[in-house]
Amino acid sequence: MIRPAKMPDVDKILATTKACAKHMSSMGIFQWNEHYPSRAAFENDVLRKELYVVPKDDAVIAGVAITTHMDREYIPVRWLSETGANLYIHRLFVHPEFQGKGIAQQLMDFAEAFARKNSFISVRLDTFSKNKRNQRFYETRGYQKLGDIFLPKQSEHPFHCYELVF
Repeated sequence: MIRPAKMPDVDKILATTKACAKHMSSMGIFQWNEHYPSRAAFENDVLRKELYVVPKDDAVIAGVAITTHMDREYIPVRWLSETGANLYIHRLFVHPEFQGKGIAQQLMDFAEAFARKNSFISVRLDTFSKNKRNQRFYETRGYQKLGDIFLPKQSEHPFHCYELVF
C-alpha cells in the first residue's frame, strides 16, 4: 500500500535510506552520503505533501518524492518537452531486504499514473551515472537519457537526466 508520508515517518525513512546507502556503497556505488538524502529534504517533502511511502509493520520499506518543482541543476538540460507541466521524481528508495520484489516498479507506476491523472506532459528524473541497475530500470520503462548534471555534495561523477513524455 502506497500512502502519503507523515512527519513521524521521517526517522523510519532515514533508517531505510541509510541501509540503502550502505548497500550501494558495498557495491561500489557512492550515490548517497552524509549530505544526501537529508532529514531536511524528507521533512520538506512531507510538508509539501510530495512524499509517498510503503509501510510494513513498524517500518517504512520504500518511498518516492513526487514534485512539480524543478531543481536549478536541471535548467541546462535539453529536455524533450517544454518545461512547465512536468513532474519530477526524487529520492526513490527501497530497503535492500525488499529489493527485487517489484516495489520500485509499483512506486514508478504510482508516480506515472499520478502524472497522467493530473495532466502532466512528462516525468523527469536523474540517476547516478555509476548506478547501471537504475539506468536499466528507467530505460526499460521508456525513459530517455538526455544529459548530465553534477551534484557536487553527492559525487564528483555526473548524474544522468531522464524524461518520459506521455
